[in-house]
Amino acid sequence: MLDVGLGRGVQALRLARAGHQVTGLESDPDLRDLVEKELADEPDEIRKRVRLVAVGSEDTGAHFLPGTFDVVLCHGELIQARDPGTTLAGLARVLDAGGLLSLLIRNDDALAMHPGRTGDWDAAQAALDFPERAGRAFRLDTFTRGLAGIGTPLRQWYGVGIFGHDRLPEQDEEAERMLALEERAARTDPYRSVAAMLHVCGVRGG
Repeated sequence: MLDVGLGRGVQALRLARAGHQVTGLESDPDLRDLVEKELADEPDEIRKRVRLVAVGSEDTGAHFLPGTFDVVLCHGELIQARDPGTTLAGLARVLDAGGLLSLLIRNDDALAMHPGRTGDWDAAQAALDFPERAGRAFRLDTFTRGLAGIGTPLRQWYGVGIFGHDRLPEQDEEAERMLALEERAARTDPYRSVAAMLHVCGVRGG
């Protein structure tokens, strides 16, 4: 597995603990140091499953051979990329045939929802205008076309952050109820279409 944009390594460590071999890309040396410290506390067999590489998301396609990975995870990094289209093509390039490309992107079709719910009317108004002036809007239809164009057609998509975009209840029982509701709504129209983020999954063709 390739985890693009390692961050603090939460996802990579969870996968390694589950038995997966994980290559983590992170260009920020401070974040890599944090992950190294976390790894130091793990058992030896888990540490051996994680490899850290000082590469940014935009250089993924040039750094690895085609078909290197069965799964590529890029959860949030495309939003920061200078050229999301080129970066996306690089991610698909390193996937093996039948491999899964998992993306977490901002949902530009619902930017006004969160500020509107919290009463920030100026931000909501600005968000309504944003997709029309953005040169690279993060929309489901845009990514559906883009994934098809790089030989990794859309297989499934989910909404993320429909009811609780920026908060989680402190009580465990309430948090579990909220997460169960989020999981159900993530697969259900029309709710998933107004989520703060979209989880988009494509599969590499043969």
